[in-house]
Amino acid sequence: MSDVLNWKTLSSEYIFKDRWLTARKDTCKTPSGKIVDPYYVLEYTDWATALPLTEDGKVIMVKQFRQALGEVCIELPGGCVDDTDDTHEDAIRRELLEETGYAFETVHYLGRTSANPSTNSNLMHMFVATGGKKVQDQHLDENEEIEILELEWSEFLQLLEEKRIVQAMHMSTIFYAMRYLDKLGYK
Repeated sequence: MSDVLNWKTLSSEYIFKDRWLTARKDTCKTPSGKIVDPYYVLEYTDWATALPLTEDGKVIMVKQFRQALGEVCIELPGGCVDDTDDTHEDAIRRELLEETGYAFETVHYLGRTSANPSTNSNLMHMFVATGGKKVQDQHLDENEEIEILELEWSEFLQLLEEKRIVQAMHMSTIFYAMRYLDKLGYK
């Protein structure tokens, strides 16, 4: 891939740093020589999520309140890649175990996606997890309150039909997982 469209970062200044959010102001130069100042970037850690299937073929989803949207959302399990995770697979296996109490026989990497590459610096790594067995209770972070849903495939498809999953990156993961599982049907 050609890099002729790449911008050059002339300077960066952090304007806000906190546990979950870092914002910086860049001064950039485009290939045509135009100076873009300011250009704001939000820095987040990478994320990992998976479409998880139990050993008997049920789909595991989670429900939790999302403050920014002000709604209880149905989502895939997942979360931040921590400094203690050696790989993205380690991160999703840890997140699945913490949020659902399930361990998975197989975890397959589906690729990466970005919430918004014009403003966010991080990526979300997508997986499909199969052969899940309940091995422990949930071990949630201090601010997490998560309800686990174990859905038959038909119930999962109904959620999709009703457009009940609003997290766009999770929908990307679902698409790639269904493609990998050969579960896409076109009408």
